[in-house]
Amino acid sequence: MKPILIVDDEEAIVGLIKRTLTDAGYPCVGVTSGVEAADLLEQKHFDLVVLDVMMPEVDGYDLLRYILPTGTPTIFLTAKGALADRVRGLQMGADDYIVKPFEPAELVARVESVLRRAGRGTVSFSAWDVKVDTAACRVTKGGEPVALTPKEYDLLMLLLRNRGSVLYRDYLYETVWGEDEMLDNTRTLDTHIQRLRKKLGWETKITTIHRVGYRLEGEDT
Repeated sequence: MKPILIVDDEEAIVGLIKRTLTDAGYPCVGVTSGVEAADLLEQKHFDLVVLDVMMPEVDGYDLLRYILPTGTPTIFLTAKGALADRVRGLQMGADDYIVKPFEPAELVARVESVLRRAGRGTVSFSAWDVKVDTAACRVTKGGEPVALTPKEYDLLMLLLRNRGSVLYRDYLYETVWGEDEMLDNTRTLDTHIQRLRKKLGWETKITTIHRVGYRLEGEDT
């Protein structure tokens, strides 16, 4: 697996994106100028470029023209959120366009989607005898496939990426179902968690934190 190149002239944004993607299992390299990025692209291969538009000297549009002949998938991540900007970026050849500020879970999902379409950047997660191949969205337990619904799969990935941490109910609602969709059905999350426990044999591995949320325990639990 090759690293993801992050290009943004704000060092804090580079750090935030890098932490988000590193925590999701993706190796990353971050730079703060289009010139640095062009130099790195001459020297190394990357599975994906996450690219800001508004940068001095070499902006994102100029850098994308440089990237396209390499065949490296590219996601624009920028504050330029007007429809004309999004259309321009996609018509130029970007694989996706995300507007700042962004939700970390959405960024990871978009990155996974682009890498999957491009046949790059397979990341595997494992816990006990359960393994997840994110490129194929395939879950196995003891080597045997486990059939999960899309929402169950999304919940599993959140738990795996945040193993050992308590995930608040509101965060799970908003990330998996959307901000407004869960307002009238707060039992849906509990039902999906119960199904995950049963399908994966994780009755004691996914802990309920009363009135707060859920936690996937560590391997030694």
